[in-house]
This record gives sequence, C-alpha cells and structure tokens, in this order.
Amino acid sequence: MRLHRLRITAFGPFGASQDIDFDELSAAGLFLLHGPTGAGKTSVLDAVCYALYGSVPGARQGSGQGASLRSDHAAPGTRTEVTLDLTVAGRRLELTRQPPWERPKKRGTGTTLDKAQSWLREYDAAAGTWKDLSRSHQEIGEEISQLLGMSKEQFCQVVLLPQGDFARFLRADAEARGKLLGRLFDTRRFAAAEQRLAEQRRAAESEVRAADAELLADAHRMQQAAGDIVELPAPDAEPGDPGLADAVLTWSAVARSTARERLTVAHLALTAADTDRTRTQADLAGVQETHRLQRRFAEARERAARLDERADEHRRNQERMERGRKAEAVAPALALREAAESEHRRAASEEARTRAVLPDGFDGAGAAGLAAAARKATEELGGLESARRAERRLTELAEQRRELDREERTDDELLQDAASWLDGWDRRRAALQEDVESAQDAATRAEHLAGQLDGAQQKSEAARRRDRLAREVAEAGALALRTREEAAAAHEHWLALKERRLNGIAAELAAQLVPGEQCAVCGSTEHPEPMRKTAEHVGRDAEESALAAHRRAEDARTAQESHLAAVRESLAAATAAAGETPAQELAEAAEELRARHAEARGLASGLHAAREALLQAEREHDRRLAAQQEATRRAVARATLRETVDREQGLLERELTHARGAETSVGARAAQLQRRAARLTAAADAARTADDTAQRLKDADARLADAAFRAGFDTPEAAGAALLDDAEHRDLQHRLDARQSEEAAVRSVLAEDDTAAAAARPPADVPAALHAVETADRRVREAASARDDAARRCTEIDRLSERCSVAVRRLAPLRARYDRVARMAGLAAGTSADNERKMRLESYVLAARLEQVAAAATARLARMSSGRYTLVHSDDRTGRGRSGLGLHVVDAWTGRERDTATLSGGETFFASLALALGLADVVTDEAGGVRLDTLFIDEGFGSLDDQTLDEVLDVLDSLRERDRSVGIVSHVADLRRRVHAQLEVVKGRSGSVVRQRGASD
Repeated sequence: MRLHRLRITAFGPFGASQDIDFDELSAAGLFLLHGPTGAGKTSVLDAVCYALYGSVPGARQGSGQGASLRSDHAAPGTRTEVTLDLTVAGRRLELTRQPPWERPKKRGTGTTLDKAQSWLREYDAAAGTWKDLSRSHQEIGEEISQLLGMSKEQFCQVVLLPQGDFARFLRADAEARGKLLGRLFDTRRFAAAEQRLAEQRRAAESEVRAADAELLADAHRMQQAAGDIVELPAPDAEPGDPGLADAVLTWSAVARSTARERLTVAHLALTAADTDRTRTQADLAGVQETHRLQRRFAEARERAARLDERADEHRRNQERMERGRKAEAVAPALALREAAESEHRRAASEEARTRAVLPDGFDGAGAAGLAAAARKATEELGGLESARRAERRLTELAEQRRELDREERTDDELLQDAASWLDGWDRRRAALQEDVESAQDAATRAEHLAGQLDGAQQKSEAARRRDRLAREVAEAGALALRTREEAAAAHEHWLALKERRLNGIAAELAAQLVPGEQCAVCGSTEHPEPMRKTAEHVGRDAEESALAAHRRAEDARTAQESHLAAVRESLAAATAAAGETPAQELAEAAEELRARHAEARGLASGLHAAREALLQAEREHDRRLAAQQEATRRAVARATLRETVDREQGLLERELTHARGAETSVGARAAQLQRRAARLTAAADAARTADDTAQRLKDADARLADAAFRAGFDTPEAAGAALLDDAEHRDLQHRLDARQSEEAAVRSVLAEDDTAAAAARPPADVPAALHAVETADRRVREAASARDDAARRCTEIDRLSERCSVAVRRLAPLRARYDRVARMAGLAAGTSADNERKMRLESYVLAARLEQVAAAATARLARMSSGRYTLVHSDDRTGRGRSGLGLHVVDAWTGRERDTATLSGGETFFASLALALGLADVVTDEAGGVRLDTLFIDEGFGSLDDQTLDEVLDVLDSLRERDRSVGIVSHVADLRRRVHAQLEVVKGRSGSVVRQRGASD
C-alpha cells in the first residue's frame, strides 16, 4: 500500500481544504510530520484511517457515522470531506468519504441532515481517466478490507501505530499476537484444517458410538432371547469401549452352544413322550372296542325281552291286517254309497235354501209349479223395457237442463269481465304506446353514445399506453446508458489487457525458445537471458476472453439501443393518439360515457318488450270483444232450447208414473220382477235335482248290502269298520315289518362269537384309558412346546449372533478410521500426548512466521542497539498453557535471554520499531501478503539519546532500498534538522493548516 495524495476539508482542526502530496514527501523515503500540541498531527493520520475504513481510531470516532469529526472552524456551507489517492495491490484507487452533515436549509430557516456519502474510483491508465466503482458504504468497506487484508484496528497497529503503541505488539500475549499474525499471513486454512479434523473426529466418534449402541442393543436382545440358560455374565460395557465387540462375540458363542444343547435335550424328550402317547392310544382303542361289544350284547338281550313283552300286540296286528284285506272287496260299493249320500245331502240343502227365499204361497209347490211361476214373472219383466227408455231420456233431459244453467252462469261472468276490461282499454293502450316511444328514444340515444364511447375508450387506452411507454423509455434509457458504460468498460479492459500483453510479449516469445534453435525475432541460436513471465503477465487466452466480453457487451448495447428506439417510436404514436390530457381524466370521461351508455341501453332493452306488450294488449282486446258477442248469441239459443226441454220432460213424467207403480222408479220395479223370476227358476231346478239324488241313494244301498254279504260280513257297517285307509294300512304294515326285522337283528347279534366272548369278560374301564391318553397328550404338548421354545431360542440367538458378527465386521473400519482421525485431530489441536509442546497447527504455522519476523527485526535491532540486542522466537510453554508465539530478547553483553518487558523505555521503543519493520518486510515478502509501502511512526523518539537516534534514523533511511517510506510524527526538535522532507501542521484561530517541504527544499 502506497499513499499518493490526501485532501482534507472541514475535518478535525482543519477548517478549510488542505492538500498533502505524499509522493513528494515519500521521495526521500523518510519524512517528518511535526507541529505544536493540538495542531492536528494525529488528525492527518485519522483522515487516512477515515478515508480507508469510514471511522477513526479510539474514542475520537464519537457516535454514529462520524458526525463529530466536522471541524468547528468550517464555514456553515462547507461540507466535511476526506479524499485519499493510493495504490494497493497494484490498483490505483481514490476514496472519498463525507460524514453526516447538518447543513442550513436551502429554503427557510433551520437545518437539515444529509446522510453520509462514499465514493470509490479506480484510475484507468490506458484511458487516463478515473472510473467509478461504487457508492455503497458496505461494498467499499468490503473491497478495501479485502485489498488491505486488515481490519481498522490491525491497520492502526501495523501501519499508523499512534501515540507510542509500538510496544503493544511486543508486549501482547500469544493469543493477541496469533490473531494479528493470522490475519496478516492468512492462516485461516490451517485453522479450518483443525476445525475440519475436529469435526471429522466428532463425526467418526458418533458413527462408532452409534454402531456400538446398535451392537449392544443386539447383545441385549440376545440376552433376552437366551433367558437364564447362559451362566456366563452378559457384557457390561458402554458404547465406545474398545473391548465391547470381543465381549459380545464371546458371549454370543457361549449362548449359541448352550441353546443347541437345550434344543437336543428337548427333542429327545419329545420323542419319548410321543412313543408313550402312541402306546396309550392303542390301549384306549382296545378298551373302547371291548366296551362297545359288551354294550352291544346287553342291548341285544334287552331288545329280545321287549319283543317278548309285545307278542300279543303283534298277533292282534296280524288279525287286523287280515280283516282289512277282506274289507277291500267291499270298498268300491262303500265309496259309491257314500258319494250318492253326499250328493243327496247337497241337493236337499240347496232345495231348502232356494225355497226359503220364495214369497209366500209356494211352500208346497213342486218343481213344475215353480217353473210355471218363473215364466210368468219373466213375461211381465219384458213389458217394462219401454218405460226404462223413457226414464233414461228423462235423466238426459235433466242433465241437459243443468248444463244450460251452468253455461248461462259462465256467460254472465264472461260478459261482466269483458265489459270491465273494455271500459279501460283507451287508457291502457295510450300507456303502452308511450312505453314503446320512450324505449325507441333510448335506443337512438344509446347508439349515439356508443360512437362517443368507442372514441373515448381508444383515447384512454392510448393515454395509459403513453404513460406506460414513458416509464419504459426511462427504464430503457437507464439500461442503455448502463450497457454503454459496460461496453466502454469492457473495451477499456480489453485494450488494457492487450497493452499489458504487448508489454510482456517478449516473455511470451521467450517461453517458446528452444536451446540450439534460432530465435523467431533476432535469429540467434543462443539465449543467454530470456525474459521471464511475471505474475502480472497477460496471456492470449485472457486477452481473447476480454475481447469476447467486449463484443458481448457491444451486442448488448446495440440490442438495448434498438429496443430504446422502438419504445420511443411507440411512445410517439401513443402520444399522438392520446394528446397531453392526463390518463386519469380521460379514464373518468370514458367511465362517465360508459355509465350513460349503459343507462340508455338498459332503457332501450325494453323496446321489444313494450312492443310485445302493446301487441298482446290489442290481441286481448279483439279476443274479449269477440267473446262478448259470442256469449250474447249463445244466450238467445239457450232460451229456445230450454223451452223444448221443459215440454218433453212433462210428457215423460206422466208415462213413468204409470209404469213404476208402487216402486220409486221403473228400474226398481224391473229389478223386483227380475229377482222373483231368478228365485223361482233356482227353486224349480233344486227340487228336480233333489228328486234325482234320492233315487240314486236308494240304488247304492242295495248294491252295498250284496257286496258285504259276499265278503263274509254280517252287515255293511261291519265291512266299513274293518276297512283300512291308506295311512292305517301303511302304519300297520310298517309295525309288522319292524317286528320281523328286529327279531332277525337280535338273533344275529346274539349269535356273534366276538360279542359273546366280550360279554363273558369283566366290564371295560374306558375313563381310566381316556385319562391315560390325556396325560400322554399333555406330556407330548409340553415336550413339543419346550422343543419349539428351544428351537425359536436357538434360531433367534443364531440370527442375533450373525447380526453381531456383521456389525463387528462393519464396525472394524469405522473404529480404525476413528482412531486415525482422533490421533490427527489431537495432534492438530495440541491435546495429544504425541504433541509435546501442546502447540496447535495454526500456532505452529504462525510460530514459523513469527520466527521469520524476529529474524527480520533482529537485522535492524542489531544496528539500532549497536549489536547488543537480538530478538528470538521462543516456543517454550508458560505454566500449564500452550507454547508457540513467545518473543525474547538476547543481550549480547550478558549472553542471556530475557523477556522483552525488562527493556528500558528507549530500548523498548527501538526494539518494537525493529519488530514492526520486520513484520512489514515479512508481510511484503510473503506470497499473497499485503505490501506495506507507507508507515507512520507516532512519537517515542524523545526517549532516545543522540547516538541511538542516529542509528534508528539510519535504519529508517535504509528502508528506501525496498522502495518504502516512513513518516515520523514527533515533537523532537533535532529531527527537524535531520529529516529534510517535512509536513508541518500550524494551528490558528481560524483552524489549522499544513505546510509541506520536500527533501530538496
């Protein structure tokens, strides 16, 4: 990092703008910043820090974003501003920062607060111009922190080192040194490696513990499956214990062998119990067979005794069966006589019934007399047919008269309704005609408004399109500007890379040289000192990539400008269509027209309905008028018809009075005669039938008596009593057959040899045999259950044992990896016994860097102390802590190594100064480190004597060899004589000012 120029305005004690040219001051390599106390020397350093980080060291920052940094001497209209021009990491940058400013209002009285502002620009050497990079506080802060590689506090300690704080790093503890060195040398990757190893150790430990827990769970399941058969105690270990796997495998082997032994014993016990059950089952079968034969013989004896007891009944059944067979010859005559008797009873009953409903005077009449009376009633009934027709005609005339009355009432109601409706016809017709005319006017008005509405909607739509296109033009313009800037930046970047490549083309050509072959440029075959590529060399690929990016940016710019032109053209068309009237006003006008048009359309929509209503009313008027005329005509016709009906009714009434007689109607008289004729006819028929059935019954009695005598029966009644019906015959035959079958079966059983032999033996004891079989069955079930339990136990133990073996094999590489990772993590963290000094990996790397810093500092410290002191790195442990970042000073006069806290004030100053300069050298030489080309030393020189001061200044002056400059901030008057390049801060009532003098002045 190298400072070029600093401009301070209204900052700290500086009321006006002050310009500081660090290039001129740094030309001599050593310059002096001096001035009276309170003039603002430290404020110059604060301005540098504020420009870089947006804040100043310590309590001088105040609160907020630096509002307290404004100078009290500044004019009200002058804004506080700090601008710093510097080069860092090969880039020329310009930083401008403005803290919050409470300025006077431009209109009115009072003040207003302007927010803090920041600008970051980069100088483009190819174009010779400054290019804006960012105006974001956050982006600028991140960019500067990344380029410098230090926070504000670290920057103040390494570069500014204000107010005698050189000794802070020298006296800092190991942790503070580690944080600063780690930031400067970027040892985060080593800390990340420590963290990664620790995470891997925890992950591997978690995997091992999880696998151990699963293995231990299987062991517990195996113990539950084994129960109490294993005498060896179960493994008593926790997940993570080294001997857990071996203990589980040993216990599982013992459990497997014990379970197999128990299974063999259970199998043998089951075989013995099954043999005993087979024997008892055979014994039971023999006892049951003997018992069955004994019971069979006893039952046969009992059946024979019962047959003897029923012998008389059997003889009676045989006699009854024989009489039944004889009576079967008389059965047809019996059936014929019963049928004749039944038919005669029915005929006599029917005759009695029909005679009971006859009128008086026919009790003793025979069939012939009854038939003659029936014929007479029928003849009288035929004479009433004419009277029936007259009665029906009279009924029709009565219904016709009632219909005429109903029509008269209906026509009267119709005439009244028509008259009432026709009285208001003129008013109704005028109102309907008025509705039709109103709807026609509304339709005309709606058509006129529709034309106006179309134009208003088109104009409103054009206005909205105009406003939208105006916004799109602004956005497209901004985007086109950005694409132009990006295209220009890409073009400048390509030209810069191209120039850098051309500047280093010699190294690119030299890379293609082959010893002994001619050079493509000079033709020489010797290449004593070929140009080497530097870190800043730009290759062909980088240039072509920049050219491609430039072309893409140009294409994007062209496309965006074309889009901008098209949008502008559309905007012009929309503006021409809509004019300058605001879109809201046009929309409101269109909405008003739309409402009026909708209202008119609503009224016009009723035109068809109004016309239909008028047409329907006219039709109704014609219909009612015609109905009124038709009702009048029907009234005249009804009067004539009513007279004719009344005359015919009178004639028919006189005729029917004679025909009805004592009955109420001709129908009633006809019904009476019809019933009498029917009853007489039925009685005559029933009398003839009764006479016929009596004769047939007498013939049947004679035939029955003859058949009974021939069959051997004294009377027909005896033959009928001996006759068996089908059910009695079947039942009697069944009993005779059953008796015969039972006698045969009993004789067969009593003749069996094995049954008789079994009956001769003692009674069989079946319950005792059953009990023996049940006992044997229970023993078999118990033995089978024990065998199944043993088999399941053996299978489960084998399965779990196999799972344990698989888990142990799977656990082996996990445990090996855990041991390896845990050992590496312990070494890196400094907690392993193998790490004797208990030094972390990051501390080990930083210790190497600190050793380099101590060596670089010793070169200057030896000159400052006339060879007396040297700085050495110490990795000894302090107490119970860890070692790695200790610093000691070696006194050449005493030959002893002692702590840096024992140095005097002046010795501490130049020792810490040498350490800081050595630190800057190592950081600069370290690949990827930050080059510190400008350092400031604030006070501390007053503690040196003249000789030591000369030696210190010689050391500082030697920094010019490494193109580095050092600014000394001091009150020591002798330094003004020794250091020619000076920046003097002069204070006054109107604020401080700076005076600059170069080395040649």
